[in-house]
Amino acid sequence: MNTLEIYKNLKIVKIINEINVDIENVTIDTRKVEKGSCFIGIKGEKTDGNLLYKNAFEAGASLVILEYFDESPENINYLKENNKSVIIVPSTIEALGLLAKLKRSEFFSPVVAVTGSAGKTSTKDMIYSVLKEKYKIHKTIGNQNNHIGLPLTILSLDKDNEILVLEMGMNHLKEISYLTNIAKPDVAVITNVGTAHIGNLGSRENILKAKLEILEGLNPNGTVIINNDNDLLHKWYLENKDNYKIITIGINEVSDYMPVIIEKGEWGTTFSCKNTIYKVPVGGDHFIYNALSAIAVANLFNVSTKEIQDGIINFELSSNRMSVRVTEGITLIDDSYNANFDSMSYAIKYLTSLPGRRIAVLGSMKELGKFSESLHRKIGALVAKEKIDILITVGDEAKFINEEAINNGYNKDTSYHFETNKEAIAFINSIKRSEDNILVKASNSLNFKEIVDNIK
Repeated sequence: MNTLEIYKNLKIVKIINEINVDIENVTIDTRKVEKGSCFIGIKGEKTDGNLLYKNAFEAGASLVILEYFDESPENINYLKENNKSVIIVPSTIEALGLLAKLKRSEFFSPVVAVTGSAGKTSTKDMIYSVLKEKYKIHKTIGNQNNHIGLPLTILSLDKDNEILVLEMGMNHLKEISYLTNIAKPDVAVITNVGTAHIGNLGSRENILKAKLEILEGLNPNGTVIINNDNDLLHKWYLENKDNYKIITIGINEVSDYMPVIIEKGEWGTTFSCKNTIYKVPVGGDHFIYNALSAIAVANLFNVSTKEIQDGIINFELSSNRMSVRVTEGITLIDDSYNANFDSMSYAIKYLTSLPGRRIAVLGSMKELGKFSESLHRKIGALVAKEKIDILITVGDEAKFINEEAINNGYNKDTSYHFETNKEAIAFINSIKRSEDNILVKASNSLNFKEIVDNIK
């Protein structure tokens, strides 16, 4: 990417000291600036990147993009003497997106984009794990799936990357629309449509509408992969199967990719699909869906059966997402990164599949708005139905889980509610014993990582 290209593709208020140099990388973090970098100053909650241009230049940046700049004679002379440039723009976040769009236009290899109410990150990671057996893959790191993270992922592409795998998240309508029109995917994967962010969107139908925005940027010859077991996606498929190239995956509904379960165990699932046996190293039906999506994507790119099998068995989760560790005979299931009704339901059902005593440590699920109490109560009813031996809840909304579990016949003598993580940690450490299975899950704002780190 060259500065002259950048000048042409941004909405610019002013260029100060126009230069003609190649840009080696684009970053919003002065700690990641290298010689020849472009630094974009973004105003955050704690730090205003627009004020860090001196740090960026001192670290080697050739170009800085800002919303405002001190045009003192001293600063102007510095730019001219050191062959550096400043671009003033109306919005640095918009500029970040425009640069990502420019970078995407120069990337002629396929892009796979993943969205959904739950399972986005693990599905993206599974697809990456399979594709990297054959190709050099670049992917979204962690869950950097928003209007800042996705452009940065695209801008960090290397020349030798052969496929890009992106994750797209949203809290409101039109957010995925923005992302997909930058990414221009060739394959769109929709994992499910649940209740995440229903407090912002008002209904599952609106959540479906938001997820389907991914199709706005889809290559006209592109492919859509959907979870056919999801009621809203199944209905959409029946209504649109002649309008798009759609591949369906499912466990229950008749689909293009379906598993025949051979064995389910504590450490994963073995299943057959299209006469091939696959071993998923993580338990729970939701990881079967992830694997089916990965198989479907891999077949689009001519990945061999052996490579797909190896990619699935070597799959590694992002941190704090259904990661399992065993210490002193205790199995700790760390799913503390985030929670919504769908992902919490999956996690509880996985816990019940394990032998030994089952302890569910559940916290509040956020961004549910007026649906919050009813959805927390549904989780409580599920706990009562499943074989959970001890229920521990933390947080204001989580008390409804506790109440509804008891209302549905759960033993109140094994149900506990705490106001703080510290209280929960002390209690867990006082009751835990060898062969326990402990699930820890809540929305990220509850900082349940603290509980995970302090179970000793």
